[in-house]
Amino acid sequence: MTSLPARLAVALGTMALLSVLGVVTVASAGSAGPAPSAGTYRLPLGSAMDVARAFEPPPQPWAAGHRGVDLRAPFGADVLSPAAGVVTYSGLVGGRRVVTVTDAAGRRSSVEPLTPSVRVGDLVAPGDRLGSLETEGSHCAPGVCLHWGVRVGNDYVDPLSLLPGAGPVVLLPLSGR
Repeated sequence: MTSLPARLAVALGTMALLSVLGVVTVASAGSAGPAPSAGTYRLPLGSAMDVARAFEPPPQPWAAGHRGVDLRAPFGADVLSPAAGVVTYSGLVGGRRVVTVTDAAGRRSSVEPLTPSVRVGDLVAPGDRLGSLETEGSHCAPGVCLHWGVRVGNDYVDPLSLLPGAGPVVLLPLSGR
């Protein structure tokens, strides 16, 4: 078991790093502000996108919904950082191993289940390896999938809306008609 002074030193060091990077955010009861613009993120897998389950925002914050997307991939696939930032969590949540990367604007991108290859405090660039996809905790049985969620403040946003080419659909008139 790690001693209290050692845990405090790690916590203070992490907070200092986050402060320097400008990713510490102040919690608010209001709106989280604008969602990040499309094209600032990348898929957290190296393979083509294969969505097993799409983002389904809950009608109320406490209600049921699907607060991310499930992406099919083979067991052991590399899980990649979807954005530049710092690893702010690497551990268990509900029996699943989770890694969270916080970007410079304070947005938190979490992926699960994976065997992490990073530690809290590690700086990552988009596409850097975070770990390997594992089957334990995957809720796409009998297949394997990666769950990817993004939070802006206290609100979840659709991760796929952050990818290049995403954004609002704009209908244009046919030329010559």
